[in-house]
Amino acid sequence: MCVTALKHRRRVQEEARKEADGKWKDSGLVFTTRYGTAVEPRNFNRSFELHGKAAGVPRIRVHDTRHTCASMLAAPGVHPRVAMRILRHSQISVTMNVYTQITSPETRKALDQLNESPDR
Repeated sequence: MCVTALKHRRRVQEEARKEADGKWKDSGLVFTTRYGTAVEPRNFNRSFELHGKAAGVPRIRVHDTRHTCASMLAAPGVHPRVAMRILRHSQISVTMNVYTQITSPETRKALDQLNESPDR
């Protein structure tokens, strides 16, 4: 999945390089402006929000994507040490206690029952 996304990014960047018509600055970065320079953090955040809105997903902060990644790794049973390395944490407790949210089938069932309760 990541390789496919990075290959797509390379194609987009090559198109931007051609369109920059001599204004391209070769920075060696993967994610750049249309002229090859580093993306300013505030501009990245604005772009992230716009893409999320266009995709129809709930609004989240960029940092929240790390929590999403951790939970998506935990759901299919990826070993916690592997998730720790992907997220670049130095301690497994950070990965498991702070970043990962695991919804077990039992938790889902209990929440569904609570939702269906007439006393709510």
